[in-house]
Amino acid sequence: QVQLVESGGGLVQAGGSLRLSCAASGRTFSSYVMGWFRQTPGKEREFVAAISRSGLYTHYADSVKGRFTISRDNAKTTVYLQMNSLKPEDTAVYYCAADETVVVRTLAYEYDYWGQGTQVTVSS
Repeated sequence: QVQLVESGGGLVQAGGSLRLSCAASGRTFSSYVMGWFRQTPGKEREFVAAISRSGLYTHYADSVKGRFTISRDNAKTTVYLQMNSLKPEDTAVYYCAADETVVVRTLAYEYDYWGQGTQVTVSS
């Protein structure tokens, strides 16, 4: 089992940047594919980005490609989401998730563990 705690959310103006962090504890961090998802009220949880266990492979939703970067530091058991050129439509609660698999996946139900979420608000 792994516990996940997100941080780094906040209020930012459109065009600005934020860096989210997700600290993991518990079982070996490098055993998990890590993902970021986001959710707004009344909508399903939406895939944002994922990174392979080694960090060599990443995958992004089309809506954030070129603006967001996912990375991980297995020694620090932390995954990051650097968000640049933020838009009001990026406003959501952002969740970190861990998937005990070797394949990078994009569906929320496939992930095994979740953090509590961190709010990101982008003002226009």
